[in-house]
Amino acid sequence: MSGPVRAAILQMTSGIDPLANASTLVDAITAAAGEGAAMLFTPEMSGLLDRDRQRGAASIVAQDDDPVLAAVREAAARHGIWVQLGSLALRGDGGRFVNRGFVIDADGAIRASYDKLHLFDVDLPTGERWRESDAYAPGERAVVVDTPLGPLGLSICYDIRFPDLYRALTDAGATLLAVPAAFTRPTGAAHWHTLLRARAIEAGVHVIAAAQTGTHADGRTTYGHSLAIDPWGEILLDMGEPVGLGFVEIDPARVADVRSRVPAIAHRRPIPPVTSA
Repeated sequence: MSGPVRAAILQMTSGIDPLANASTLVDAITAAAGEGAAMLFTPEMSGLLDRDRQRGAASIVAQDDDPVLAAVREAAARHGIWVQLGSLALRGDGGRFVNRGFVIDADGAIRASYDKLHLFDVDLPTGERWRESDAYAPGERAVVVDTPLGPLGLSICYDIRFPDLYRALTDAGATLLAVPAAFTRPTGAAHWHTLLRARAIEAGVHVIAAAQTGTHADGRTTYGHSLAIDPWGEILLDMGEPVGLGFVEIDPARVADVRSRVPAIAHRRPIPPVTSA
């Protein structure tokens, strides 16, 4: 790999109509490719965001039947661009849903998929109550996949609070982390930038976090501020709150440069048992 690689980030306000969301994604793929991006990153739940689970269930289908995934694969192949499709709500095994992200190559083939490991079950001080585990099954594996931007470690939203996952991904060779999200406004304002910069700094990796933003058709609001962060923790791109496309140059050589200065990964050791004093 030689020189910086151009990446695109889509910040969107997904709604309750998968076909409308698919149209937004296809338009973004077209525009990103037209601007010379090698890869596009999209948010968590790009195909459907609906907290009314009874209504949303009617639009959630198995992977092979999902119209959003099919549209994205076709557009990626037509325009010759890779896509990190942040995640889709899909029907899994045993009647439960999965929150599944994908890496799709420039031929439209699925190179990797990842089911969200950590499910968002919280009660916020604002009165918001979220129980993702009521309907969704957690994933069972961590995933790293080769991409035009380097080895990419996959994660989704709430995963960002669990650094052991990112240690496993970077131990497996990831030099770039994807953190597609639909962060709430309270948690985003408090923690979003800090957590993402920490994940970049502790491993000396790039982080790309495509986010949902604004007020959605189901009534929720999300924080926005899609970010691209370099291995030193510097914010290369902060998209604020508007919807749209952002672009950033990712230089794989920056990883080696930062790790030569602070070789934290080389200094990692197995953690011994904790002794109670």
